Amino acid sequence: MNHDLKTLTPKSIPFSMLDYPCSYLPNKMVRMHYNYAPDASQTLITQLIQRGWRRFGCYLFHPVCQGCQACKSLRIATKGYHFTKSQRKAIRRNKETKIVIQSPTLTQAHIDLYNKYHQFKEQKDQWNYKPISASEYDENFVEGAHHYGKEVLYFVEDKLVGVDLIDILDDGISAIYFYYDPEYAHLSLGTYSLLYQIHLAQKLSLDWIYLGYWVDGCQAFAYKTKFQPQEILQDFPPLEQTPLWEPSTEQ
Repeated sequence: MNHDLKTLTPKSIPFSMLDYPCSYLPNKMVRMHYNYAPDASQTLITQLIQRGWRRFGCYLFHPVCQGCQACKSLRIATKGYHFTKSQRKAIRRNKETKIVIQSPTLTQAHIDLYNKYHQFKEQKDQWNYKPISASEYDENFVEGAHHYGKEVLYFVEDKLVGVDLIDILDDGISAIYFYYDPEYAHLSLGTYSLLYQIHLAQKLSLDWIYLGYWVDGCQAFAYKTKFQPQEILQDFPPLEQTPLWEPSTEQ
């Protein structure tokens, strides 16, 4: 795969990280390739997401792990999507939840909620918790959004209880990151946020929700297969090659 985007984004700076322990598979090492691309257009982001890349801030990346191809990209088909019984219940639970869509912002409420969620995940799922600073949050979730990056804010009685970072692509929505208040876990906000993405994509006549990576056997990604029908990307093709997405049978 051609990792250098310099001809498409003149300000792009390619680099790769040193290997580090994988968070998803035991006894595996991860290597990520990055392109710092502060001038990436919506069309380029669409083309990269279609080929398995991800975006955090101005950084575009995908895995280049030696001897491992476990990370697979998934996308949900929005046309004709049928909500399951449990998903319809999640929608009903949030009938009073207020939703605001806007360009990504940075407030103290964002920082507090992000850190509260990660403290909870450290206790529940043994995540490595490190408080995020305002500058780190800005770099990861606010910078590089341009006109296509959005945040979907969830409020209960004027209290911020969930933040969903997304990109509006040419053909779909890319799910970047979601975090929520664990005190409102009974609302199934994680499920509801994806269902709202599907609703939003349908409203905008977009065909796909790009879910990012899925690793077979990793419990952290098990929820992704509950949204059907979906497709799985074969490999990480270069920009000059048409990406091959095939129906996924994972349930």
